[in-house]
Parts: sequence; structure tokens; C-alpha cells
Amino acid sequence: MGDSQYSFSLTTFSPSGKLVQIEHALTAVGSGQTSLGIKASNGVVIATEKKLPSILVDEASVQKIQTLTPNIGVVYSGMGPDSRVLVRKSRKSAEQYYRLYKESIPVTQLVRETAAVMQEFTQSGGVRPFGVSLLVAGFDDKGPQLYQVDPSGSYFSWKASAMGKNVSNAKTFLEKRYTEEMELDDAVHTAILTLKEGNGSQCKVSLSTFCPPPLYLNNNSKRIL
Repeated sequence: MGDSQYSFSLTTFSPSGKLVQIEHALTAVGSGQTSLGIKASNGVVIATEKKLPSILVDEASVQKIQTLTPNIGVVYSGMGPDSRVLVRKSRKSAEQYYRLYKESIPVTQLVRETAAVMQEFTQSGGVRPFGVSLLVAGFDDKGPQLYQVDPSGSYFSWKASAMGKNVSNAKTFLEKRYTEEMELDDAVHTAILTLKEGNGSQCKVSLSTFCPPPLYLNNNSKRIL
């Protein structure tokens, strides 16, 4: 039977040392639309394919990129309703930090607190892991930063990363195009090309850039020509 007899238990390890429900959550992430992030020398960009379930859906109501603070944003791949719970909790954490210290929360600390919430849902009874992975982008005193947070609660800092469908092709494309000296304009162009490579020339892309002042948050949706 292998690990199958443990697939419905979140808090029980299988004989191979796996929590099978987390693997199922990663499968949900892998079936989501492609999202990616690129950290440039002067900013960071996150982008995602914006595919509507029907032509009758109001495009303005579909927002896969959310702002957590004026200098931090997030994009997800996987289950949209799960991402909304994490966005709400992250915004609450950021607001509590600001009320206490009168300054914006550092990117790393917000990522750590969000990851702690996701990890808690892997060891508690009566819940399930979040079926979503997050790319958190922002800037603070340490400059532009990009983190990926997975359903297990693990998180890593990335120069460029992708998740969702076509993740292998997207990461391969990013590995070929990414350079340490890349500036924000080049990163935006690379993000669009990467999504175009895996999803066709007519796909819609939603993207946001985060960079230190005097540049500001830019969020837009566009059709690739």
C-alpha cells in the first residue's frame, strides 16, 4: 500500500518520512497558473498569467497579485481562497508591527510570520495544509528581496523563481536569462518573455514592481503582443 494508507492523515508520518497531505498540497500548487518573480539590482518584479475561467467573468474582479504593505506584495499559485486567508493574516501582522514600532515591517520578518502560519497548519488536527505557494516581493533597508513560501512552511530567498504550471520550463528560461547586473526594466521584460514562452503569445500577464523611492509601486495588466 505504500504511503497511500497515510494520505488522509495530516499529523502522521508515512514510513518513508513524508506527510502525504503536504505533497497533495504541492500538487494543487503545480496545477495552478504560472507565477514568477525576479530580483533586479534596483527593484523586484512579480508576475503571473491572468487566465479567466470564462469570458463572462469580470476581469477587474480577478486579482492574483496583492499588496501587503506599501513596499511588499505577494503573488500566488494554487488555490485562490487559501491565498486570501494568508494575505489577510499577513496584512494583520504588518499592521501590528507598524502600530508597535511606527515603521514598516522588514520583508524577512513578514515572510517568517507568514511561513509560521503555513507550518502550523501542517501539524494541527482538524485542519489541512494551504494549497498555495507564495512569492513575496518587496524592499526595505536591505534592498530588493524575493522569497518563496511553500505549503510546508519552508521559505527561501531567491534571485528568480517560478511556480505553478510549466514551472520547469519557466525556471530553465530564467536560468538562461538572469544576470546579477539585471535592472528592473530588464527584469520586467524577462518576466513577460518567460510567461509568453510557456503560455503562448496572446496570454494576459498581471505584474507588479517594487523598488525603493523615488520609484513607486506599479501594478498593471497587459496583453502580450
